[in-house]
Amino acid sequence: MTTHLTRIPAPDGVAPATAYTHVVMGTGRLIAVSGQLALDEKGELVGRGDPHAQARQVFENLRRCLASAGAGFDDVVKLTYYVTDIAWMPAVRTARDEFLDPARLPAASAVQVAALVSPEFLMEIEAFAVVPQ
Repeated sequence: MTTHLTRIPAPDGVAPATAYTHVVMGTGRLIAVSGQLALDEKGELVGRGDPHAQARQVFENLRRCLASAGAGFDDVVKLTYYVTDIAWMPAVRTARDEFLDPARLPAASAVQVAALVSPEFLMEIEAFAVVPQ
């Protein structure tokens, strides 16, 4: 279990969150992972028209990016979801829960956007993590 992070799921006077943690703080080295798309290692789209398949690929890409910096999903303090339709969020959460412990979720924001870099992409997700020095 990562001990360099503290999660505050319900600060005083704030309603508890069900799909994220309101506050996550930590000490150590900050890692920023650029927004990831549903591209495989060859740069080919995974899951055309399928939000769950795209989300799984995005989380796999995030996992690989975090690992390259010596981090894992337990170290993530913030995720930002950019989706072309907010209706994709249940599929995103299902895929997220395959990679992250639902009892130890990071802070998060979800934003519906008009478009991403190409119309076949349904989502882009970025991450911030903190690892011990």
